[in-house]
Amino acid sequence: MSNRLSRPLILASASPRRAALLRGIGVEFEIQEPRLAEEVVAGASPRGLAEHLARAKALSVARRRETGVVIAADTVVVRGREIMGKPRDTEDARRMLRRLAGASHLVVTGVCVVDAGTGQELVESEVTAVRFRPLSEDEVEAYLATGEPLDKAGAYGIQGYGGLLVERIEGCYYNVVGLPLARLYLMLRQLGIDLLAGGRGR
Repeated sequence: MSNRLSRPLILASASPRRAALLRGIGVEFEIQEPRLAEEVVAGASPRGLAEHLARAKALSVARRRETGVVIAADTVVVRGREIMGKPRDTEDARRMLRRLAGASHLVVTGVCVVDAGTGQELVESEVTAVRFRPLSEDEVEAYLATGEPLDKAGAYGIQGYGGLLVERIEGCYYNVVGLPLARLYLMLRQLGIDLLAGGRGR
């Protein structure tokens, strides 16, 4: 059964994974893609970068609307001091997978919700630790051949074939997919939308 919201909910993302997560909890929403190029902010921390990009996406959509609550998210993968976004090409994806193999990394997702009617906004982030099992070169090549790595931060998707590479996680699974649902729920409650109560205000 769908949650009928007291205000329209807008997902500022072209990600089918984020849309699927919202649909999975029965939320009614629109999709409106942000109009901006994702940039690297020099000197930004992983949390700072993810939150900055999520806010930029949300505001890009909110400024074009009179009503509705906009949700945006941005996910980065962190291994050591390297912040990994989406790979540039297959060779970059290969490099990322080799670097992640047999080691732990962090997945950071920045989340921003904006009430287009009032201008109220909230920005937070979630961090999950992920460990890959050791990978052979054949496994790296086989995973690249699926085509899955090219549009995902860190060159893998845990909800797809990439789940075969993950040994364990500590933290929110949905964060690794790209949208930490529990954190989003609490943020929306601060704007007066309770997804457990069918989207009605408290």
